[in-house]
Amino acid sequence: MSAVLRAALESLRPRQWIKNGFVFAALVFDRQLTRPHAVAWTLAGFVLFCLLSSAVYLVNDLSDREQDRQHPRKRHRPIASGRLPVPVAVGMAVALPALLIPLAFVLRPAFGWVAAGYYSLMLLYTFVLKHIPLLDVFALAGGFLLRVEAGVTLIHVQRFSPWLYMVTLFIALFLGLGKRRAELELLATNAANHRKVLEGYTLPFLDQMINIAATATIMTYSLYTFVAPNLPSNHAMMFTIPFVVYGLFRYLYLIHVRGYGGAPEEAVLRDRPLQATVVGWGLLVLFIFYWF
Repeated sequence: MSAVLRAALESLRPRQWIKNGFVFAALVFDRQLTRPHAVAWTLAGFVLFCLLSSAVYLVNDLSDREQDRQHPRKRHRPIASGRLPVPVAVGMAVALPALLIPLAFVLRPAFGWVAAGYYSLMLLYTFVLKHIPLLDVFALAGGFLLRVEAGVTLIHVQRFSPWLYMVTLFIALFLGLGKRRAELELLATNAANHRKVLEGYTLPFLDQMINIAATATIMTYSLYTFVAPNLPSNHAMMFTIPFVVYGLFRYLYLIHVRGYGGAPEEAVLRDRPLQATVVGWGLLVLFIFYWF
């Protein structure tokens, strides 16, 4: 494999595709995981969203390549380091959405509109919203909400609870604010030179908002386990609440003590207790929904 090809694949950021797992929310929580047709449609949508999100990362890295060169970690990215030539990156950034968005409309027209909306929002984020405090993290949270909605459009949803949209919103804000905190702490006095929006944040302000987002996530998820229409009448889903609480607390520990948070997917992929929490929560959800 040539060096340019390796750099091109790395620039797609496959480790961040884990975020697109939110596309599966409707499939799992609407109890359609045992329907092969629904699984196939959702898998196709997941793959498409992974590649579309990679197109966004390419645009973002092209736009930020000068600032990334001043970052102790991001300067090693393919575009910022020069390992991926700019013309090649531009060609990929143009070709991917030009191919993927029409395919999304072929898959499902409603899914196509969601995919186009996601790509448009991320472009707006890249060039405008990421420079505006608060709106930057809300734009990122909007991307997660659109991932959930994408999953809804791919299958014939019966009783997907709107409470899950609220859970998604608050956990996405929690992760986004944690990322901003990690960036501000890592870059210290050089923060504004890398990302202008960091001038609008302070560590105490971010800590306060992170605590609010964590509390809101716990409250909305707890309410979901009690009032969603398609859950067991014995409220068995409430037994999943401790996993969510511990997961949030563990992530706060990683942010404040271990210095994680700059890349949420890295925390999930590297921290064994957090991995065990996610797996335990997932298995318990599946047991309650499909075998309890």
